[in-house]
Amino acid sequence: MALRIERIPTWRDNYTYLLVCEETGEAAVVDAPEAEPVLRRAEAQGVRITQVLSTHHHPDHSMANPELAARTGAPVLGHHSDAARLPGFSGGLDEGDLVSVGRAQARVLFVPAHTRGHIAYHFEADAALFCGDTLFAAGCGRLFEGTPQMMFEAMQKLGALPGNTRVFCGHEYTEANLRFAAHLEPQNEAVQRALEQAAAKRARAAADWHDATPEEMTVPSTIAGEHATNPFMRAESAGELGRRRALKDSF
Repeated sequence: MALRIERIPTWRDNYTYLLVCEETGEAAVVDAPEAEPVLRRAEAQGVRITQVLSTHHHPDHSMANPELAARTGAPVLGHHSDAARLPGFSGGLDEGDLVSVGRAQARVLFVPAHTRGHIAYHFEADAALFCGDTLFAAGCGRLFEGTPQMMFEAMQKLGALPGNTRVFCGHEYTEANLRFAAHLEPQNEAVQRALEQAAAKRARAAADWHDATPEEMTVPSTIAGEHATNPFMRAESAGELGRRRALKDSF
């Protein structure tokens, strides 16, 4: 594996990621609403930010793009359909495109549903997926611009990745998601175990999310873990996923 992954707590409960190629010292930023925590981490690590990668246009994932681009000279990449609404947009991506961070390489996956221009970045050799607000640990994003069918197809696509793939999602929502999963599937022992582990981690959480330590973070999960615990990945049809999403919206 060539990629070191730094989890940076940003905004209220967001995860921003600094992806560092250990061999070249080049780095990419994934989904940044704040610039300063990212720039401080990059400086402390002695790495060069050469790309800003966005999964979707929502401000809590992209507000810092223009500042990061101005201060590092890095291009801002996202889905081509978001050219008019992704802050700092300078280059478009689509399904199957390749993105390199030093010697590490990701394939772009088009997974619309949360937004119509949502993408994910899959670093196969590094067993890492950066999926924004499409797939969460034990959850999925709200259907702001898509349909249950679109999210079902996204779950099928991401669920087909190798089971050891680490899932780096956009928010620290795991405990709440697992409580909903336990409500839906009270006999699911994998959900109960995961909920106990997540609750124990979050019980140690800092009052200010910016001060969160790795010991308090429930992310990443894995694709295998999602098959066992995620009620949206476990849905057998788009209709079932849609009903579950509607229940989660008011849970």
